[in-house]
Amino acid sequence: MPVAGQLTPKGRRTRERIIDAAAELVFSQGLAATTLDEVKAAAGVGASQLYHYFDSKADLLSAIIEHHTETIVARQEPELRAIESVQALRAWCAFVVGIQRSFDCHGGCPIGSLGSELAEHDEAARTAISASLARWEAALRDGLARLRERGLLTPDANPDTLALHLIVTLQGGLLLGKIHRSDRPLRIALTSAIDHVETYVLSPPRPRQATIAQPPISKTGT
Repeated sequence: MPVAGQLTPKGRRTRERIIDAAAELVFSQGLAATTLDEVKAAAGVGASQLYHYFDSKADLLSAIIEHHTETIVARQEPELRAIESVQALRAWCAFVVGIQRSFDCHGGCPIGSLGSELAEHDEAARTAISASLARWEAALRDGLARLRERGLLTPDANPDTLALHLIVTLQGGLLLGKIHRSDRPLRIALTSAIDHVETYVLSPPRPRQATIAQPPISKTGT
């Protein structure tokens, strides 16, 4: 099997087309229900092409997890690490809720959904998914730590705990959202989690009131 970095441009495009097709099928119907014949048909490739790029379904699964990590987590990392305020977290909340709404609340989180399906019987996949979610959490943690270092959060704000709270809330909200076919669980849960972060925001010091000098009293009373 050729390494992705050693492929020709045409080979890279074919490999990416297979991964895209497989990822979409797995997202919509789960890994167990997705066959390699379906992947071949969706990608428009033959068996020889599929097995030229992937040794097995497990190998393709590894590529799907990497694909989701790069298209979801990696794209959010720069903004999460550079958040300037709690309002920026609220903008991120609106962004992820908007994505869930755009899918009519089907599928949940592609990474989390795979984890739910595979964690108990595929250790290699579980480890890769755990690393992907940890990377997402780390981006949130770095952003929150940056806020604290800049004096925007109180010294007792714990970026580790707050980031874990946010990623757990995100995954739980996405799961309930796909079950109920509603963005309400994610929207309310994430908003509440960010409200909690906001309790650590340092209030700006109150401006000192200017003292108005009184004019001297004239001896003539004028």
